[in-house]
Amino acid sequence: MKVTLLDYTPSPEKLIASAAKLCYSPSDIESIQEGLTEEKTASFLEMLTEIGHESPIEHASFTFGIEGVSRSLLAQITRHRIASYSVQSQRYVREKAFEYVVPPEIEAIPEAREEYLRAMEEDQRHYESLTAMLKAKHKEAFLQMSMEPKAAARAAEKKAIEDARFVLPNACTTKMIATFNARSLKNFFAHRCCNRAQWEIRDLATQMLFLVREVAPHIFGTMGPPCLHGPCPEGKMSCGKMKEMRERFAFTAPKAGDKA
Repeated sequence: MKVTLLDYTPSPEKLIASAAKLCYSPSDIESIQEGLTEEKTASFLEMLTEIGHESPIEHASFTFGIEGVSRSLLAQITRHRIASYSVQSQRYVREKAFEYVVPPEIEAIPEAREEYLRAMEEDQRHYESLTAMLKAKHKEAFLQMSMEPKAAARAAEKKAIEDARFVLPNACTTKMIATFNARSLKNFFAHRCCNRAQWEIRDLATQMLFLVREVAPHIFGTMGPPCLHGPCPEGKMSCGKMKEMRERFAFTAPKAGDKA
């Protein structure tokens, strides 16, 4: 898995502080950012956290490049609907010797790993075989429509992989660009940094959180699984590792003038 913070709203903390200030100040738009020093910006953000006023943080957005994750993870992350996703298409991109994710529990057992790798190799053979069969059929049909041979071959392959992809496993890797606003990220981190989340998306969420903390520490310093600031909401299903989780996600936002 590779996670990169590609882009984000310029000066996200000052922007959010400006939005918060507007809610509680008679200032006009032109002067709303006057006097917003680092200290006052941090103070506004702390106030928003304390009173639970979350709408101002929606004004800042963060865009991530995500690679080497499974199609299984894709099904999970897109359940977070207040976000934008651009995903590499298996319909247009042929999976030649496709890469795949190996779950750690399978990796840990040599016999299970061998079985898993054989399954991936078999899936690849079925994919290539189906693609070849379908491509031959479609190419012939396109040629009969008087299409040029090269164009017929390209169109036939595209049409072939539309159906051949159905044999590909959830383990097959994909890549995406995903954009969230800060409030959506708070919800995402609360659900997916939790130990009860599936291991792959938990790893992704944790990497994303640590990346945005570097550029907006006062926004994201307190974010993470719910047990950081209160009892575990999972009840009887709790992982029982609240102390370890609080140590893992512990963070103190830098003071004004310090480096994040």
